[in-house]
Amino acid sequence: MRPSGFVGKLAAAVGALVVMTVLLAGAAGAGSVSIAGSATAPRPSRAALSSIPADYLMLYRSAAATCPGLAWPVLAGIGAVESDHGRSTDPGVSSGANAAGAQGPMQFLPATFAGYDHPVPADPAPTPGAGAAAPSPYRPADAIYAAARYLCASGAAGGRDTAGAIFAYNHADWYVRDVLARASTYTAPGPSSPTPTASPGTAGPPGTPGAPASASPGRAAGLAVDYAQAQLGTPYLWGGGTPAGFDCSGLVQAAYHAAGLELPRTAQQQYDAGPRLPAAAPIQPGDLVFFGSPTSVTHVGIVAADNQMIDAPHTGAVVRVESYHWDDHLGATRPTG
Repeated sequence: MRPSGFVGKLAAAVGALVVMTVLLAGAAGAGSVSIAGSATAPRPSRAALSSIPADYLMLYRSAAATCPGLAWPVLAGIGAVESDHGRSTDPGVSSGANAAGAQGPMQFLPATFAGYDHPVPADPAPTPGAGAAAPSPYRPADAIYAAARYLCASGAAGGRDTAGAIFAYNHADWYVRDVLARASTYTAPGPSSPTPTASPGTAGPPGTPGAPASASPGRAAGLAVDYAQAQLGTPYLWGGGTPAGFDCSGLVQAAYHAAGLELPRTAQQQYDAGPRLPAAAPIQPGDLVFFGSPTSVTHVGIVAADNQMIDAPHTGAVVRVESYHWDDHLGATRPTG
C-alpha cells in the first residue's frame, strides 16, 4: 500500500467514477466484474494452484472469509501485484522498506498496518496465531488478514464496492485493473460457464458434484480436482471422509464420488484398484499419486497441476497443495469408470 499524496486524496474524492470506469471498461474481463460483486467463495483455478504458494492460498481464502462479500482472488491479486505472494526480492518485502516506506508482502505503510493489524469492529475475526508475537507486516498471516480488514472497511464488505476498496489500497487506475485481471485468472469457471472442448486425455472443465458415472474420464478428473480444491483448509481427520475433516484416502474417495466414480476407501485399496500409469507416462490433473511401497501404501494425493497435488497430509495439518516429488513416491493411477 503506497502513500497517495495530494493527487491520491483528490482521486479518492472521485473514486466512485474512476472505479466504475475501470469495471465497465472491461480491462480485466467480465470475470473480474463478477469477482468484484460476488458474495461467494470462488474455487481456485489451476492457474491459482500452480502460481500461488499453498500457505498463501490458504491465508487468502481464510482471511477473505472474515469479510462477507470480499472474494479471496481479490486479496490474491493484491498479493501478486505487490510482492508475487511474498517471493519478490525487492526491498521492503521480507525486511526493511521500499522507497515509499511500504513493508511486507502486502506492502503496508507502518501507520496503516498499525490500524488494521488487529481485528476492527467491521471484522472481529482474529488473525490465526495472534498473541504469540507482536503483529508484523512481514508475517504473511498478519499482513494478509490486515489487508482483508482494510479492504472490508474501504468498501468490500457485502461486495458493495470492491473496486473502490482496491482503489483505496493504492490510488491508481492501473492498480485496480491489474489486481482485477490477476483475480480473474485465479477463479475456476462455475457450472454455468461455457464448456470448452477438452483435448484427448486431458482433464475436462469443472462442473457440478454428482456427475454421472458415464462422464468421460477427463471430465471426472476435472470434477474431482474441483471438489478437492473446494476442501482446501479443511482439517485433517483420521478416518474422515466429509468436509468436517478428511484423511488422505477419504479426500480422494469423496472427490471421485462427487465426480461420479466410486473408489475404494483406503490408500492401499485405491492403489491396487489402478489402473496404474507406466513410470514414463505424463501425470495429469486428477491422477492419483501414491507413496510408500507396493504392499504398504502410506499416502495418496490428487494431482492438481504440474508437480503439485492436493492432499490431507497428517494430524494437525489441513487439506493443502504441495509438491508430490517425495522420496518415497511410488507411482500414479488414473481412475476411470
